[in-house]
Amino acid sequence: MQYILLLVLFLGCSGPIVIKSDQSVTTVDHSAWTVLLQKHVDDQGNVDYQGFAKDQELLAAYLGTLASKPIAENAAQNERLAYYINLYNAGTVQLILDNYPLKSITDIWRPWGKDIVPIGEKNYSLGDIEHKILRKMNEPRIHFAINCASYSCPQLLNEAYTAATMESQLTHAAKSFINDAKRNTLGANKVELSEIFKWFKKDFTQNGSLISYINTYADSPIETKAKVKYRNYDWSLNEAN
Repeated sequence: MQYILLLVLFLGCSGPIVIKSDQSVTTVDHSAWTVLLQKHVDDQGNVDYQGFAKDQELLAAYLGTLASKPIAENAAQNERLAYYINLYNAGTVQLILDNYPLKSITDIWRPWGKDIVPIGEKNYSLGDIEHKILRKMNEPRIHFAINCASYSCPQLLNEAYTAATMESQLTHAAKSFINDAKRNTLGANKVELSEIFKWFKKDFTQNGSLISYINTYADSPIETKAKVKYRNYDWSLNEAN
């Protein structure tokens, strides 16, 4: 419920955020984030937060690099996608560590509404990054790339997103999430979808129906008139056992 209320709040805000800084760059090296992800995230997207906690200095250094070198507004879209997807995911891990131990990100008061992510000279919230920057880029697959530290979320990829590999990474993320039986049931006539498709339906239906969008990535096509139900979201922390 907290998430839905916050989502409604951000959906009511008009216009994207434009970040201006004298230190803006057109490309960013995300290799430090890949090192941390490969060390502390398994192939199923489960996160070793206790291990991450031991590398907090490295995580802080990466976030500091992103803060001090914002991606320029005129940078290539894939560079901007990489910057903000990685920033969102790293910022979420930092938020969890700041409040660890906990059972769910929803145990934190206004987790997506706190101005905790520095970019240039200002701080922004995770909600700002998702709704006022990433969603304004008209790339619905970002919903399969950003991770909210919960089991029903798309898996946290254990490598950084980069401009050079963005298309293949986003396609992989979309296929992995849509065909994941733990998150969606895709029968020919029985369809149970993640609530992500309910919350962000407008993003997925800009060029057609929701079913047609899902069929773009589904291993087995869904009947176009199939009745859609939505699964309850599991906000349990996506922590490795």
